[in-house]
Amino acid sequence: MRTSLLLVAAVAAVVCAVATPTAAIPGGWAPITDINDPHVQELGGWAVAEHVKKANDGLKFSKVVSGDQQVVSGMNYRLVIDALSGDGKGASYKALVYEQDWTNTRRLLSFEPAN
Repeated sequence: MRTSLLLVAAVAAVVCAVATPTAAIPGGWAPITDINDPHVQELGGWAVAEHVKKANDGLKFSKVVSGDQQVVSGMNYRLVIDALSGDGKGASYKALVYEQDWTNTRRLLSFEPAN
């Protein structure tokens, strides 16, 4: 009886391990499932504003169109952002944002054209 219970427990552990998507493991990148989430869109606007502070190029945030997130000591976000230049031309940009809610930390790690 005890052997049967151990066998059932072992099988259950293997099934759970196999059924867990690898992207959900801390440190792995996973797609942002709701790109229209207000927090995600706010992060995109913040990333453009931070970029403009450094580059002074007049970009205007339009929307976040796609992205991935990574659990670290906080969260990393890889965002693809549509923005308008000062002359009204649209372009896509890639931004890497680090955020740690409990310390109110947010950093723009990179910002570059997506093309």
